[in-house]
Order: sequence, then C-alpha cells, then structure tokens
Amino acid sequence: MLIIGENIQVLSAPVKAAIAERDKKVIQEMAVKQVEAGAGIVDLNIGPQKKLGHEIMPWIVEAVQEVVDVPLSLDTTNLAAMEEGLKVCKQPGMLNSASADPERCDSVMRLAARYEARVIALTMGVDGIPTTADGRAGIAMETLMPAAEAAGMPIENLFLDPLVLAVNCNQDVAMESVESIRMFKMMADPPPMTVVGLSNISNGALPEVRPLINRVMMVMVMGAGLDSAIADPLDQVQNEWIR
Repeated sequence: MLIIGENIQVLSAPVKAAIAERDKKVIQEMAVKQVEAGAGIVDLNIGPQKKLGHEIMPWIVEAVQEVVDVPLSLDTTNLAAMEEGLKVCKQPGMLNSASADPERCDSVMRLAARYEARVIALTMGVDGIPTTADGRAGIAMETLMPAAEAAGMPIENLFLDPLVLAVNCNQDVAMESVESIRMFKMMADPPPMTVVGLSNISNGALPEVRPLINRVMMVMVMGAGLDSAIADPLDQVQNEWIR
C-alpha cells in the first residue's frame, strides 16, 4: 500500500508560518518523519497561492528534496505553481489534483504527460460530487480517463479518487466510496490506480474515535482494490493494519 504523507499542508499553523517566512527547517523535519514512518510520497499542500504559488512551490520542493529521496505530490489549484514545482523535481512527481471540470482536467493531464508525472483525478464534476458509485464511475469513464489518454498519459499514472465523504453526515457514503474503488479497478486492462483521502471519512467525528473510523475504512477500501491513501504516516497503529 502506497502511503502519501498528508502532514505538510498549509492549514497547519506551523507550515503556514514556515511558508510565509521561507523557513524550511520545520517543513524538512516533517518530511523526514513521514518518510521514516513509511510514506512513499510526500504531499506538499500550499493551498491556492494565487499570487506567489509559482515561487513557493519550487522553494518547498527543493527544501524537501534536500532531506528525503521520495517522489513529491504537488498539491495546489495553481497550475503555474504545479509546473514550476515539476521543473525542479528530481524524479517524476504527482499532481494533486485534476477534477472533471473540462478546462482544469485537460490542463492538468497535459502538464502531467509533459513531465511524466502521476495525477490524482477527482471524480467530481462542475456540479459537485455524485452521491453514488455509478455517478463517480461515470465521471471517471467519460471524462477523466479519456482526458488522460488524449494527453498521452499511461494508465498507471492515473490515480482515481472517489472523494470519500464524512460518515458523520451520512453512513451510506462509506459504502459508495468502497464500491467506487471496486468499479474503477474494472474499467480497463491494465486498470487505473486508485487513491483516497482517508481522514475525510472521519471529519466531524469525536477526536477519540476518528482513528478507529479511519482504520475501519482503510480495511474496507483495501478489500475493494485500493492502491494508495493520502494519510498520516505517523499513525503507527493504522500502519500496522496496512502492513
């Protein structure tokens, strides 16, 4: 199971401050801890960063590459920032993310193909996230996979994300996500890769039960054929389940 370490994200106060001050020490320490705990990819979430993203993304990529030797996931909605980050990646990166919005989907897929990067492709259209597995599979089959093929991306570089929703609001959403993964793996031969944002399932739940909810969900999606998860590599109990 490929774990994409989620801890370097701009909503974290220390990360936000480190980015603002261009202080790489905090970010480097977080990257090292995640890789030592088993992360195979480190996600770098800088947020939209509409004005300075093209400067921030290459800065954070180079800072992390000084201390770890794993691929990096460039997590932003700023396409220019993505490209500037890819330019300084020492090995093919991952783009987080493309949706089924036609303009963004095509742009991200072409960028990924140019730099031989992987893409997390969200099964979300202009009208939002479908509530059913059939709806999400439809977006994957009708929009995301054709866009990747048209851009010249190999199928193994496409990571379909069903967009796990919080079980606290509606318990049916968990099974729809599980079924989505199962359907994605039957769409092509070889099949596309799959990924989930694991902690989304427990959003809004009491802090003491969130880890248990996450672990149960992990087992369910693994059983459906999941390849990777955006998760906290420092959750050692979770990692024992995965291994």
